[in-house]
Amino acid sequence: MQGADKGQGADLRGDGLHIGIVQARFNDALTGILAEACLAELAALGVQGRHVQHVTVPGALEIPVALKAMADSQDYDALIALGCIIRGETYHFELVANESGAGVTRVSLDHQIPIANAILTVENEAQAWARAEDKGRDAARVAVEMANLLDQLS
Repeated sequence: MQGADKGQGADLRGDGLHIGIVQARFNDALTGILAEACLAELAALGVQGRHVQHVTVPGALEIPVALKAMADSQDYDALIALGCIIRGETYHFELVANESGAGVTRVSLDHQIPIANAILTVENEAQAWARAEDKGRDAARVAVEMANLLDQLS
């Protein structure tokens, strides 16, 4: 496609944006790292702290309903989902990973609001620790870039 954006020129200016964050408390040491990195990156991108609403929910399955409530309010330019699902010995991992991911996507599409999905789905705790900080920063960048892109497209 001619003129396609190849990652260049992404608008990462966060000034004036309102961002909502939903963080799962399950695996809270890891989701806390996600949140710290995300909040620090939002600040570095110019999102004012008073324009960030950060709430917590029990686990990954509850993230979509909180995101939906935020999206329903129409007070946000983008949302961020933070969670951590670590594979266990049962099918529950697949259920939680699939349903939380599908719920996040559905809220985004139904409300036409960008949602940065930073719900880690990993095989073990070591993988989660290795990814948490980078994924938190990435979520902030995705939220800001997509908020600006959708604003530009509308």
